[in-house]
Amino acid sequence: MEFVKLNNGIAMPILGYGVFQITPGESEHCVRDAITAGYRLIDTAQAYRNEGGVGAAVKGSGLPRDAFFITTNVWNSNAGYERAKVSIDESLRKLQTCYIDLLLIHQPVGDYLGTYQAMEEYYRAGKLRAIGVSNFKPGIFCKFAEQVDIKPMVNQVETHVFWQQRELRGVMAQYGTKLMAWAPLAEGRNYYFTNRTLASIGKRYEKTAAQVALRFLIQNGIIVIPKTVRRERMEENINVFDFHLTDEEMQAISALDRNETLFYWI
Repeated sequence: MEFVKLNNGIAMPILGYGVFQITPGESEHCVRDAITAGYRLIDTAQAYRNEGGVGAAVKGSGLPRDAFFITTNVWNSNAGYERAKVSIDESLRKLQTCYIDLLLIHQPVGDYLGTYQAMEEYYRAGKLRAIGVSNFKPGIFCKFAEQVDIKPMVNQVETHVFWQQRELRGVMAQYGTKLMAWAPLAEGRNYYFTNRTLASIGKRYEKTAAQVALRFLIQNGIIVIPKTVRRERMEENINVFDFHLTDEEMQAISALDRNETLFYWI
């Protein structure tokens, strides 16, 4: 596993397991499979309603708590200082842990400044090891970062080979904020898994198009959290640390950037 260092010095795995769209009933089993496959970064959110399954799988793994890096998000309906504090306590309870490794604001909706103030308080108290945001575009991210005391350590946004977030990465670099990609495989949209460029490069390394795409993001220092419920795909997605893309291959994949979302409901 490779790691990125956050702007507070914390080391975070660069690849993890995302549980978006995994039902509460499936989540414990899926996370247990992911842990067996080698994942230690697990990304959930209050809105996913599966924090309990994540917590149960981690607790039941037999591994020490500090072997894991758990991420969750404060949902919009919990925005604001007081509501956020209640929701953080609830997340801690569901995750069966005394601290969360990374807590994010899910979206810049409602009193998200109040939410972040609560997060800063919990961070200083040691209940959060790192804090950040999600779905913050360049303009709002820059304004937000200038308003808060503790600069965001992570911004989780849609990022994949077809939207590489170059402008946002440039803005975030000023604050030492790392980019975390949700939908790093774009849920297979835009013929992702049969893309000629990705597939051609993959043949050289006996890798799939998905593995090449994940490797591209990782070599750009982007944290990725691919989601799947299939054990074989979990193993495939994490098996991307035994090859390295050349500069020419990186440039070829860079050229796939359309600089626009594939998820138009955002």
